[in-house]
Order: sequence, then structure tokens, then C-alpha cells
Amino acid sequence: MTSIFDQDLPKTPANFTPISPLSFIERSALVYPDRLAVVHGSGETAFRLTWSQLYQRTRRLASALAARGVSKGTTVAAMLPNTPPMIEAHFGVPMLGAVLNALNTRLDASAIAFMLDHGEASVVIVDSEFASVMQQALALRESTRPVLVIDVHDPVHAGSHTAIGEIEYEALLASGDPEFAWDLPEDEWDAIALNYTSGTTGNPKGVVYSHRGAAVSAISNIMEWDLPKHAVYLWTLPMFHCNGWCFPWAVAARAGVNVCLRRVEPQGIFNAMREHGVTHYCGAPIVHSMLINAPPAMKDGIPAGVKALVAGAAPPASMIEGMERMGFDLLHVYGLTEVYGPATVCAKHEAWNELDIGERARLNSRQGVAYHLERGIAVMDPATMQPVPADGETMGEIMFRGNMGMKGYLKNPKATAEALAGGWFHSGDLAVMYPDGYVKIKDRSKDIIISGGENISSIEVEDILYRHPDVLAAAVVAKSDTRWGETPCAFIELKAGSTATDQEMIEHCRKHMAHFKVPRTVVFCELPKTSTGKIQKFELRKKAQELAG
Repeated sequence: MTSIFDQDLPKTPANFTPISPLSFIERSALVYPDRLAVVHGSGETAFRLTWSQLYQRTRRLASALAARGVSKGTTVAAMLPNTPPMIEAHFGVPMLGAVLNALNTRLDASAIAFMLDHGEASVVIVDSEFASVMQQALALRESTRPVLVIDVHDPVHAGSHTAIGEIEYEALLASGDPEFAWDLPEDEWDAIALNYTSGTTGNPKGVVYSHRGAAVSAISNIMEWDLPKHAVYLWTLPMFHCNGWCFPWAVAARAGVNVCLRRVEPQGIFNAMREHGVTHYCGAPIVHSMLINAPPAMKDGIPAGVKALVAGAAPPASMIEGMERMGFDLLHVYGLTEVYGPATVCAKHEAWNELDIGERARLNSRQGVAYHLERGIAVMDPATMQPVPADGETMGEIMFRGNMGMKGYLKNPKATAEALAGGWFHSGDLAVMYPDGYVKIKDRSKDIIISGGENISSIEVEDILYRHPDVLAAAVVAKSDTRWGETPCAFIELKAGSTATDQEMIEHCRKHMAHFKVPRTVVFCELPKTSTGKIQKFELRKKAQELAG
């Protein structure tokens, strides 16, 4: 029966507007037109934009692309570092209802060619640094669809400016209308972005984001981090990774400052922090470790109270201590591409500050609780789809549901149905739920080591290894064993100057865990990493199998 509250109460433009992050830049340009929005480079020669200037440039981009046939549903690929054109693409492209496909700048030509074909890109915006690999990728495409190539010549970048396209980016903008009349999407469920997963086995999957999800994720980032108005955000996290965890849109909502960074290097990061008064930055554990282990002189004069988000592996005690010594405040988040980047946060409690570093590290190592605007997170038995006991011991699979879930995988209904089965997104991460509602990952389902019938969490072993003062990075994978089936094999990247031995690492582990969990093999090497700093375990599994013979 129809409720009285559904009668004669229509949804109209007066009381309903689709949610989109495009509204954020419009408001900041109106309210704070003369405040700094973007800075790229240093000193008097730095490239700077106010919020009104940035808004005009995004409208010029939309106008110029529209004149070249870009419209709703068109895919516009971008192979750009963290420079102003990448920020502009996050607004100018969706202003047309088009879909932004930010490409990983470290991929090879064949992977890029696959993404251009699979995503049906009609336009590619490419920085001159990546002109060569993009030219190869375009030649490798199987599709005959024409692609408009737009060259970006970064004035701050001293490298060669090779042109492979039909028009240069600034010339394109000059042809556009700074007052271009754009519209919000008709439906907030419309696609705003396409992001490809890492594709460690077979071809990567194309994850489709909606305007609603992007806006909700951006607002949630603001809420979890208490991101203040006019925050100064340093772009250490690649914008091609989950659209920079939706921070291009979050910074716009707070009328903050985007401090662009072409190279993620300690000297450049510390210089930017000093010169621009950076207040916030994000990164994988390797980025924070890099800063902690930088020479002390490099850190002189950095701002106090910088806030940092760390995602990926849980921060070990040594990282928490190192960040505290620099005066940084570290917050742990967790997520996946399919949930717009971070979707849980290890929300801190003031009482934790009174605990010793070991206990604080244990509490902060948990993946935590759902973001404010996510509907929920659960640890479920994937066979029964029932929650496991919240006892901190029973393992299940982390699952998400709510406002921060992808639309699905592009052109892959089978994978979409499997990932969203039962009304939950299946992460593939194995975890436990604690009585206080906080979740802690124990492992990826594929990373559990089964030795003599016993399950060993590679993450648990890695946590112990990180407690050793000489360990910079560690990863543990299964190595085939004729007697036990599998045994833990540890790959360790040592800090500069360390003389630690494999036997020393094994003895260290024996002091802190059951002996059957201790690595039987220790390999010292530089760990292979993705462009976002994640350790590539699939490469280490190959090496472990080679060692097994």
C-alpha cells in the first residue's frame, strides 16, 4: 500500500540533484576564487593556479574535447604523472559525461595497448616522458578505432618533449571556452572513471566508478582524516591509482592546495613540504619508510604535525616510531580498487596514546572499521555468507557493501557477478573480527601457506620480520617442500649498511612465533614493487619455486 509520505511529494530538480564530485570544484571556484589550488615546481618559476583559474581550465578542456566529438560514455585515457593536467582531467573529462581512464605510467606497451582497446579509448592525453611507450602501445592495438592523441609538455620537466599527437595540451585548452556550460550527470550512477587492476594473472580487469561513488568516497576521506579547509596536500600517491584514492575530488571539496610532485623521491618530498607548508600526504608503506630512513640532514626544517595516510601492509612498530620522531601523525587505512581505494580506517582512540609502542603498533596494525559513508564491512564465511565470530581468531573473508562499491568490471559480467555475489563485494582478503568491531587482515586467500596441514599467515611472519631493526621491507611466500608441502620463504630488503645474516633473521623469528611458522629460507634482495609501492608477491613466488627446484 502506498504511504501518505509517497503521495504528492514528487522528486524534482528543486529537491533532488545527482551527487557528483563536479559540484566540488564549482563551489570552490565560486567561494574561494583567488585561493591557491595548484602549485607545480618551486620558487618564482613554479606553475600556480587559483581555484577560479583551475575551474576555467577544466571548462576549457571540456569544451575543446566536446568540439572533437567527446560526449557521454566516451573513454578518455590519460598517461600523466602527478601534474596539473592530471588534476584538470579529473574534472574536465566527466563534465561531458565522458569517462576518465587514468593509465599506470609504469606499464609496458602491451599492457597499455590492451587497456586502450578494452576500454575503447577515443582520446589519449600523454605526457612527453611517456611518448615512446605510448607510441608503441598505439601501434600494438588490435582495434582500428581512431584515437586522438594530445601531447602534454610539462614546463617544469627538463626532459625532452617528444610530440606524437595531433595537438599540444595548452593549444587544446586555448581552443576551449572558459565559460563552457557543462551539466551534472542525469544519473549519479553514470560512470566517471575506469581503473584497471594490477593484472598479476592474465589480463587486468577494468573497474568502473560512478559519480555517486566518487563523491561519497571523497567526502568519506575528508571525514575520516578530518581534512580541514584549505589543507595543503602533497601528491606522493599516483593519481592513476584509484584516481588518487579520490583525493583530487576531496581536495576540491575543501578548497585545498594540490602540491604536484612528478617524482616520488625523499629530497623532493621534503623540499616540497618545507616550501609549500604541506599538511597532508598519502602513500604505500614503502613511501613512509623511504622518508623515515632518509639522512637526518634532509629532514631539517620540515613542518611539524604533517598527517599521513598509509595503506597496504600494516605499519610496523618501527614505522610508527619513525613517523613520531619526524613529528608526523600516521593513520592506517585499507581498501581495494573495487571500493575506490580506502574504505576502512583504523580509527584511533585517545587512550591508545598512553600505551607502549608495541601495543600501539598492534592496535594500529588493524584495518579497522568501515568508512562513515560505506554501508558496512563484515568478515564472512564465503561458503555460508554468515559472519564469523568476533573473537579475533576465526578467519573469514573481508566483504564490503554500500556506497563505495564499484559499478562492476567492464565487459566482464561473470567476474562482476562473482565479486558481488550475495549482495557483498568479496575482497579475497582473509581476516578476523575483534570484539570491538575492528577487522585485521591475516592474509590474501592465495597467500596462506599450508605447511604440514597447518595454516601460516604470511602477514604474521612479515610483522615479526619488520620488528628487526635492520629490515627495510619484507615479504613472505610459500616455497614447495617435499616433506611439509609448503614452508615459509622470506625475501628481505635490508637497510643500507646492514650486515644481518639469514640465520640472524631466523633466530629473530623463533623468539616471537611458533617454530613451524619460522621461515626455512631467507633471501636478501631488493623487493620488486608496483608503481604504488606494493610488493609484487607473484614475482617472489616465482623465485621461491625456482629455489625449490
